[in-house]
Amino acid sequence: METSFRIAFISGKLGDVDGVSLEVDKWIEVLCREGHEVFTIAGYYANPVQGIISENQYIIESLRFDSTLQKHYEKMMFPYITKKPTHMTSSTRDKILEEMMVEGEELGEDIYRYIQDNKIDLIIAENTNAMPMTLLGGIAVYNLLTEYKVATIFHHHDFWWERSRFSQSRIEGLLNNIMPPSDIGSEHVVISSYSAHILSSIKRVMPTVIPNCENFENAAVMDDYNSHFREDFGFSEDDILFVQPTRIIPRKRIEDSVRLVGMYGRRYPEIKKRIKFIVSLYQGDEPDDYYIEGIRDLAVSENVDLHLISDRVSSVRMLNGDGERLYTGRDVLVNADIATYLPKWEGFGNAFLEAVSCRVPVVVSTYLVYKTDIKGAGFDNIEIRDDYDDNGLLEIPESVLDEIHLILTNPEKKSLMTDTNFEIGMREFGFDMLTVKLNGLLDSYTDEIRASRRRLQKSKKTYAV
Repeated sequence: METSFRIAFISGKLGDVDGVSLEVDKWIEVLCREGHEVFTIAGYYANPVQGIISENQYIIESLRFDSTLQKHYEKMMFPYITKKPTHMTSSTRDKILEEMMVEGEELGEDIYRYIQDNKIDLIIAENTNAMPMTLLGGIAVYNLLTEYKVATIFHHHDFWWERSRFSQSRIEGLLNNIMPPSDIGSEHVVISSYSAHILSSIKRVMPTVIPNCENFENAAVMDDYNSHFREDFGFSEDDILFVQPTRIIPRKRIEDSVRLVGMYGRRYPEIKKRIKFIVSLYQGDEPDDYYIEGIRDLAVSENVDLHLISDRVSSVRMLNGDGERLYTGRDVLVNADIATYLPKWEGFGNAFLEAVSCRVPVVVSTYLVYKTDIKGAGFDNIEIRDDYDDNGLLEIPESVLDEIHLILTNPEKKSLMTDTNFEIGMREFGFDMLTVKLNGLLDSYTDEIRASRRRLQKSKKTYAV
């Protein structure tokens, strides 16, 4: 690429182990490698973003998912989030909406000053205008596009209409207008062909598809740090570690994984005591205490040895306040014997690719995007069809248990499966693919980026006066 740009990512949260944060890290690594200077603007950093200097990591509290204003507006505008919806007249709703718009516009002005001061050529908005978890951020980014004409790429990971808690609201008109917008001058990126179809049907925009990816060229391996994992958690070398590499939220269907592990233990009672089921990540931004308690209760009833270890998992390696090692999600996976990944719905499959890069066999449900965008690459997985019984539980055939046992007890078959998957993953979803896709995206958007740069330079002269 002939031109390098100054690019700012905008998100409610960065530096964490959620899918958006992880994908941003990968985009940043590739863009920096290609010679661009990267900045980040976020409401919260769980950890500093790797690969860019701290001076380029800006924090604005009102962008946070859990800011006081965000929680207030969520409660007012999404009544079914709470158990007892607040009654509201239309005049009250209009007043609150007006307040929210003003707050969002002021946030947009704050971000624009940062853009001016740092001569930002392009912003990449990470889910700000797809999911209303930072309402002020969505309004702010929309204003940056429409009022200030800042070159904007919207990177959509999932959409508000896919989440039941946002499916009914008092601001559907606003959501339809800005989440996502269809204004001229913007560019849209989605992570699956299914999302591209939906977005083009609803918004009449033609997004670019850039799937989730993984750094297979620098994949995690067993080393002096993560080799302490089993010892630190009291697991023996003989234990069989089933790892669920996801957050604990209902759409990840942790209950089906618990049932699978329970069924496997009953099928092969001679190894039952060696089986451990580990969930590596936390509740995330969709907290549901009842769901976690339900998982714990189910593990007891299924006689599954459950380990929730999110307090020891971080986006970067470090020691906690007690001097204990914190592990990355990949560190956990390289210690796994097998990974369970049985979502009913998933935007793409970050956890799946992580497991593949760590050379771990995967038991996977054939959820929609897996069938449309992943399966065709030729991966060799232990698959469970996405068929559910009258109680909403995944139907798990006995044959799957035998497949799992064959892989766990036959090192040659396990190596062949994981090596094959690794090669496919590197070819189809590695950083070479991401580099080609990002360069193509920026090439096609270059004219708008350069026009935005000229407008910014002109505004800076006016701003200086």
